[in-house]
Amino acid sequence: MFSKTKDSSSTPEPLTSTSSESKRSTSQSGVPSIISADLRVTGNLKSDGDIQVDGYIEGDIDSATLTVGEGAHVKGHISCESVRICGTIDGAVKAKSVVMAKTARVIGDIIHDSLAIEAGAFIEGNIKRLEGVGRTSTVSSPSTSTSSSGSGSASGSTASTTAKPLAS
Repeated sequence: MFSKTKDSSSTPEPLTSTSSESKRSTSQSGVPSIISADLRVTGNLKSDGDIQVDGYIEGDIDSATLTVGEGAHVKGHISCESVRICGTIDGAVKAKSVVMAKTARVIGDIIHDSLAIEAGAFIEGNIKRLEGVGRTSTVSSPSTSTSSSGSGSASGSTASTTAKPLAS
Protein backbone atom coordinates (compact mmCIF):
# COMPACT_ATOMS: atom_id res chain seq x y z
CA MET A 1 0.00 0.00 0.00
CA PHE A 2 2.74 2.45 0.93
CA SER A 3 5.54 1.12 -1.18
CA LYS A 4 8.39 3.31 -2.29
CA THR A 5 11.38 2.19 -4.26
CA LYS A 6 14.60 2.86 -2.51
CA ASP A 7 17.45 4.25 -4.55
CA SER A 8 20.64 3.12 -2.85
CA SER A 9 22.85 5.27 -5.09
CA SER A 10 21.52 8.58 -3.74
CA THR A 11 23.06 9.95 -0.58
CA PRO A 12 21.54 12.68 1.54
CA GLU A 13 23.02 16.13 1.07
CA PRO A 14 24.55 17.73 4.16
CA LEU A 15 22.82 20.74 5.66
CA THR A 16 24.73 23.92 4.86
CA SER A 17 22.45 26.57 6.33
CA THR A 18 23.85 29.01 8.84
CA SER A 19 22.21 29.68 12.17
CA SER A 20 20.88 33.05 10.97
CA GLU A 21 19.24 31.38 7.96
CA SER A 22 17.57 28.73 10.10
CA LYS A 23 16.46 31.37 12.62
CA ARG A 24 14.94 33.38 9.80
CA SER A 25 13.14 30.41 8.27
CA THR A 26 11.75 29.35 11.66
CA SER A 27 10.29 32.77 12.43
CA GLN A 28 8.91 33.12 8.90
CA SER A 29 7.30 29.69 8.95
CA GLY A 30 4.69 30.87 11.45
CA VAL A 31 4.78 27.64 13.47
CA PRO A 32 4.63 28.59 17.16
CA SER A 33 6.35 26.87 20.06
CA ILE A 34 3.48 25.33 22.03
CA ILE A 35 3.22 24.92 25.79
CA SER A 36 0.37 22.41 25.97
CA ALA A 37 -2.40 22.36 28.58
CA ASP A 38 -0.81 19.52 30.59
CA LEU A 39 2.60 21.24 30.83
CA ARG A 40 3.79 23.35 33.77
CA VAL A 41 6.93 25.45 33.26
CA THR A 42 8.85 27.23 36.01
CA GLY A 43 11.36 29.61 34.47
CA ASN A 44 11.65 32.34 31.87
CA LEU A 45 10.84 31.81 28.19
CA LYS A 46 12.67 33.71 25.43
CA SER A 47 12.03 33.26 21.72
CA ASP A 48 12.56 35.22 18.50
CA GLY A 49 9.45 33.52 17.10
CA ASP A 50 5.91 32.75 18.21
CA ILE A 51 4.83 31.11 21.47
CA GLN A 52 1.43 29.65 22.23
CA VAL A 53 0.72 28.94 25.89
CA ASP A 54 -2.10 26.62 26.88
CA GLY A 55 -0.54 25.42 30.15
CA TYR A 56 0.92 27.10 33.26
CA ILE A 57 4.00 29.32 33.15
CA GLU A 58 5.65 30.76 36.24
CA GLY A 59 8.23 33.13 34.82
CA ASP A 60 8.71 35.96 32.36
CA ILE A 61 8.01 35.58 28.63
CA ASP A 62 9.87 37.48 25.91
CA SER A 63 8.95 36.68 22.29
CA ALA A 64 7.92 38.17 18.98
CA THR A 65 4.29 37.10 19.33
CA LEU A 66 2.47 35.37 22.14
CA THR A 67 -0.93 33.70 22.34
CA VAL A 68 -2.28 32.90 25.80
CA GLY A 69 -5.01 30.27 25.43
CA GLU A 70 -8.29 30.17 27.38
CA GLY A 71 -7.12 27.63 29.94
CA ALA A 72 -3.62 29.09 30.24
CA HIS A 73 -2.21 30.84 33.30
CA VAL A 74 0.94 32.97 33.20
CA LYS A 75 2.45 34.28 36.42
CA GLY A 76 5.15 36.70 35.32
CA HIS A 77 5.91 39.67 33.10
CA ILE A 78 5.32 39.58 29.35
CA SER A 79 7.29 41.54 26.76
CA CYS A 80 6.31 40.95 23.10
CA GLU A 81 5.70 42.67 19.80
CA SER A 82 2.12 41.42 19.82
CA VAL A 83 0.09 39.40 22.32
CA ARG A 84 -3.39 37.86 22.21
CA ILE A 85 -4.79 37.09 25.65
CA CYS A 86 -7.60 34.58 26.13
CA GLY A 87 -6.49 33.19 29.50
CA THR A 88 -5.12 34.57 32.78
CA ILE A 89 -2.02 36.70 33.28
CA ASP A 90 -0.78 37.70 36.71
CA GLY A 91 1.89 40.29 35.87
CA ALA A 92 2.67 43.24 33.64
CA VAL A 93 2.16 43.07 29.88
CA LYS A 94 4.27 45.23 27.55
CA ALA A 95 3.60 44.90 23.82
CA LYS A 96 3.07 47.04 20.76
CA SER A 97 -0.21 45.27 20.01
CA VAL A 98 -2.43 43.79 22.75
CA VAL A 99 -5.69 41.98 22.01
CA MET A 100 -7.82 40.84 24.93
CA ALA A 101 -10.56 38.29 24.25
CA LYS A 102 -13.73 38.18 26.34
CA THR A 103 -12.25 35.33 28.43
CA ALA A 104 -9.06 37.31 29.23
CA ARG A 105 -8.12 38.11 32.81
CA VAL A 106 -5.12 40.37 33.51
CA ILE A 107 -3.99 41.36 36.97
CA GLY A 108 -1.21 43.84 36.31
CA ASP A 109 -0.36 46.84 34.18
CA ILE A 110 -0.71 46.84 30.40
CA ILE A 111 1.70 49.01 28.42
CA HIS A 112 0.73 49.11 24.76
CA ASP A 113 0.81 50.96 21.46
CA SER A 114 -2.43 49.38 20.19
CA LEU A 115 -5.07 47.85 22.49
CA ALA A 116 -8.28 45.96 21.69
CA ILE A 117 -10.56 44.75 24.49
CA GLU A 118 -13.58 42.53 23.91
CA ALA A 119 -16.61 42.95 26.16
CA GLY A 120 -16.24 40.71 29.20
CA ALA A 121 -12.44 40.96 29.50
CA PHE A 122 -11.17 41.67 33.04
CA ILE A 123 -8.33 44.06 33.86
CA GLU A 124 -7.10 44.96 37.31
CA GLY A 125 -4.26 47.43 36.87
CA ASN A 126 -3.21 50.47 34.90
CA ILE A 127 -3.37 50.82 31.15
CA LYS A 128 -0.60 52.97 29.71
CA ARG A 129 0.32 54.00 26.19
CA LEU A 130 3.77 52.90 25.02
CA GLU A 131 6.01 55.92 24.49
CA GLY A 132 7.56 55.38 21.07
CA VAL A 133 10.74 57.01 19.81
CA GLY A 134 8.99 58.72 16.90
CA ARG A 135 5.93 59.71 18.93
CA THR A 136 5.45 63.42 19.47
CA SER A 137 3.16 65.08 21.94
CA THR A 138 0.00 66.55 20.45
CA VAL A 139 -1.42 69.92 21.42
CA SER A 140 -5.11 70.68 20.95
CA SER A 141 -5.92 73.74 18.89
CA PRO A 142 -9.19 75.64 19.37
CA SER A 143 -10.61 74.09 16.17
CA THR A 144 -9.66 70.54 17.18
CA SER A 145 -12.11 68.58 19.26
CA THR A 146 -10.92 65.81 21.55
CA SER A 147 -13.06 62.84 22.48
CA SER A 148 -12.64 59.91 24.80
CA SER A 149 -14.18 56.49 24.97
CA GLY A 150 -13.73 53.79 27.58
CA SER A 151 -14.88 50.20 27.92
CA GLY A 152 -17.23 49.47 30.77
CA SER A 153 -15.94 45.92 30.98
CA ALA A 154 -12.39 46.94 31.83
CA SER A 155 -12.23 46.95 35.61
CA GLY A 156 -9.79 49.27 37.35
CA SER A 157 -9.05 51.44 34.34
CA THR A 158 -10.20 54.91 33.53
CA ALA A 159 -10.01 56.95 30.38
CA SER A 160 -10.35 60.69 30.41
CA THR A 161 -9.27 63.49 28.15
CA THR A 162 -9.50 67.16 28.97
CA ALA A 163 -9.21 69.82 26.31
CA LYS A 164 -8.54 73.33 27.58
CA PRO A 165 -9.14 76.35 25.34
CA LEU A 166 -6.04 78.31 24.47
CA ALA A 167 -5.91 81.88 25.80
CA SER A 168 -5.80 84.57 23.11
